[in-house]
Amino acid sequence: MDLRRAFLAIVLSFLILVGYQYFFAPPAPQAPQPTTTIQQDGTVVSAPAVSAPAAAAAAVSTPSLAVDANARDITVDTPLYTTVINEQGGGLKSFVLKKYRNTLDQDSGPMQLLHGGGPADLPVLFSLDNGAGGFLPTFSAEKTALSLPHQGDSGNVVMRAVTPEGLTILRTLRFHGDSYLINVTYKVENGSDKPVQVSPALSLNNKPFAHASQASQYLFYGPASFVNGELIETKPKKLTDGPMVLQGKVSWTGYVDNYFMTAVVPLSTNAHTITLQGSEEQVRSVVSEGLLSLAAGETREFAYNLYFGPKKLKVLQPVGNDLAAAVDFGWFDLLAKPMLWLLNFFHQYSGNYGVAIILLTILIKLAFWPITQKGMKSMKNMQKLQPKIAKLRERFKDDPSKMNQEMMALYKTYKVNPLGGCLPMLLQIPFFFALYKVLMAAIELRHAPFMLWINDLSAPDRLWVGFDIPYLHGIPVLTLLMGVSMYLQQKMTPTTADPTQARIMQFLPVVFTFMFLNFASGLVLYWFVNNLLSILQQYLINRQAKA
Repeated sequence: MDLRRAFLAIVLSFLILVGYQYFFAPPAPQAPQPTTTIQQDGTVVSAPAVSAPAAAAAAVSTPSLAVDANARDITVDTPLYTTVINEQGGGLKSFVLKKYRNTLDQDSGPMQLLHGGGPADLPVLFSLDNGAGGFLPTFSAEKTALSLPHQGDSGNVVMRAVTPEGLTILRTLRFHGDSYLINVTYKVENGSDKPVQVSPALSLNNKPFAHASQASQYLFYGPASFVNGELIETKPKKLTDGPMVLQGKVSWTGYVDNYFMTAVVPLSTNAHTITLQGSEEQVRSVVSEGLLSLAAGETREFAYNLYFGPKKLKVLQPVGNDLAAAVDFGWFDLLAKPMLWLLNFFHQYSGNYGVAIILLTILIKLAFWPITQKGMKSMKNMQKLQPKIAKLRERFKDDPSKMNQEMMALYKTYKVNPLGGCLPMLLQIPFFFALYKVLMAAIELRHAPFMLWINDLSAPDRLWVGFDIPYLHGIPVLTLLMGVSMYLQQKMTPTTADPTQARIMQFLPVVFTFMFLNFASGLVLYWFVNNLLSILQQYLINRQAKA
């Protein structure tokens, strides 16, 4: 049978099965799970189990605190973003990214990372009770506005608060006009005449970012941490079973999706504890410094970096702090990142990511052209041998062992490799999946136009025809062209399948077309161009065979 198409059918069936179970199949009821703790030495510690509803409720609830009417808002404006800080608790009420829009619509406004809420629900809250939220100090800021109009500008916002125990908290935030990184220091001074025990912690409250698109539903979003040199991504749904605790060398912890991230970077070299709580609607990440004792008159300093911005390698790598590890393409990371670099390289000269995808597709096709050529020729030769193979099967149908020996001898006589058509495809599969991950997750393609009706390569392609089409909301022209090209490629490719198998394989382009309907148009463009190049290659081989 045609090994190439058979293998495609197996892969497709596997993807459909896994995809259905992952996205549509209802999860099995689970018993209450214990809280999981991963310590620095790798030891796993469990706390008593709690019911999932109770844990979820406890995780997202915050103490009811009266709003301080006298607390002011401090606005910081830079070329990259505008943020608003509330004096009560010092949390961020708003964080708007000027270089990105919420949606493709020009009037949708700049990208808003935060959803607001009460003072206790805001991100970046510093506490001395390990994030319990029993007391939320009201800071007094030196100024209510900071403007950094130029890329090289930097400036500070200094805030001061005093706790009922007589502790003074001096908070300094340093902003930069050319970076999404914010430096934060907290100086805690014990102004009382007796020692005080404290548990300093910085908490980050997050809800899913507002920009979520159809493509993002297939990719990870939720809390992520880089602990002990390892990226740990936790599905928010898992937190409904109970809090998760991570311990060790914490590079950063935060909330990510396929395009944006918020993160806290503790700067001290000491071990830290991260507590993750919440649900799919809201996640709370608490970075704890541990239990400390402040002697009378003693001052301790705690330093962090904050990152609120795009999940873009080009931006994250210069920032350091292992934040670039947030851009993770899974198993294919080793191949995907060079492909992302090549995509940006071609865009640098073409100015269009659609053109860059075409050039990258051509480059990959040229790289695999020789082995693909051999595979296609092998399939053509196998097709020529089918009458002889059929005679052998009929002659030795009662002696499978003898039939296999004769078939191997036939292949050797005519110098045909029965696996020659399959091996080239096997070699290309990792590269396809690597490019698939890049085209689905790279922020570079978000709202990036190509031509004509394709104005966002990260979204499905739809041509508006003046009226709404149920489910599709437009005509997926590029996807249909991709399906047609796949059909033409299939008709041109030699087959050794029997008539029944051939009829089944005819439905493969239809299945792929439906599967690609809601995929990013950038991925469909890659597949379409790859099909056209395969058609060209097969045409040249067929012409050579006739000659």
